[in-house]
Amino acid sequence: MPYLILVSLLWAFSFGLTKGITAGLDGTLVAAIRLGLALLVFLPFLRLRGLSVRTGFTLAGIGAIQFGCMYLAYNESFRFLPAYQVALFSVTTPILVTLFADAFDRILRPRALFAALLAVLGTAVIIFQPAATATSWHGFILVQISNLTFALGQVLYRRCRSQLIGQSDHEIFALLYAGAFLVTATVALSQGHFQGTPSPQQWRVLIYLGLVASGLGFFLLNLGATRVSAGTLAVMNNAKIPLAVVCSLLFFGESADPVRLALSLLLLGASVWLAEKSTPACPRTAPSADVNPAK
Repeated sequence: MPYLILVSLLWAFSFGLTKGITAGLDGTLVAAIRLGLALLVFLPFLRLRGLSVRTGFTLAGIGAIQFGCMYLAYNESFRFLPAYQVALFSVTTPILVTLFADAFDRILRPRALFAALLAVLGTAVIIFQPAATATSWHGFILVQISNLTFALGQVLYRRCRSQLIGQSDHEIFALLYAGAFLVTATVALSQGHFQGTPSPQQWRVLIYLGLVASGLGFFLLNLGATRVSAGTLAVMNNAKIPLAVVCSLLFFGESADPVRLALSLLLLGASVWLAEKSTPACPRTAPSADVNPAK
């Protein structure tokens, strides 16, 4: 749980620092730069000894799904939706995490699913706003693809990591970023053109996003995922949104509806409590070092 709280605070604070600063840049290029920088951070820690080729490709594939495909769909959705709708439609991630975990375990955990629904409601309370802008179904589907790949990657990493013996998370995480960078860089290069050139200020923000928000943030998320139940992991996916509102109030002088914020935090707290009561934490290790995440 401490890792998930830390990454939620990290991302919450990052929203206020980076909001709108990369506007005008090609989304796939931004994703490739962020993931490339994250890869550079963890590459020196990579240890392949004792890791089978199959497991190495499995980890790279998880990264390609969880970070690479997620970013591609997420960035593309902004072509069809305003930012507030992207944020609103992204709140379904806890439900997907819970459903994927239950599907792989071949069991239904009603309490964990209810906790996820409560987390979705708590997040929607703070970000929902009536608007006349029509919703693009194309954009909505892209956001759900982003949610789906991000949720699936978390569950697969939990399962994969529980099968590994002798490796630490920081010794294998570069493989996830390698898979993600390969996907985003390939798409970015295949386009043959990029919209806008980063300014010095944008480069500074991109470096922060790559090294801290993406590099450290995704690592802490997946590390935390191996130490809590699937239900807790699910609801904590949405913790960053109300916390971002709190950070905006405290540090960036923005305004918010205090009643909606209090209700959102209350519902999120209730969902975490319920999730903690629903399922045991993920097992840390298992006998075999070779992995089949879908097993």
